[in-house]
Amino acid sequence: MEWMIWIGAAISLAGVGGLVWCIWLALSARRSGLPDAEMRERLQRVVVLNLAALGVSAIGLMCVVMGILLG
Repeated sequence: MEWMIWIGAAISLAGVGGLVWCIWLALSARRSGLPDAEMRERLQRVVVLNLAALGVSAIGLMCVVMGILLG
């Protein structure tokens, strides 16, 4: 089950990369000086991406834990 640990670690790392990307998107939206309605629209998209990245990271962590428990 060692392969499951490595695959889970890679998936978790991809999720963390997605979280970093969401932080970068939110900071760039903040710096752009958009009007309030456009800012809200852009940040709502970032929230959706943030939740998806968090889900991917959680799935990867579950794979790591299952690999440890079954290994």
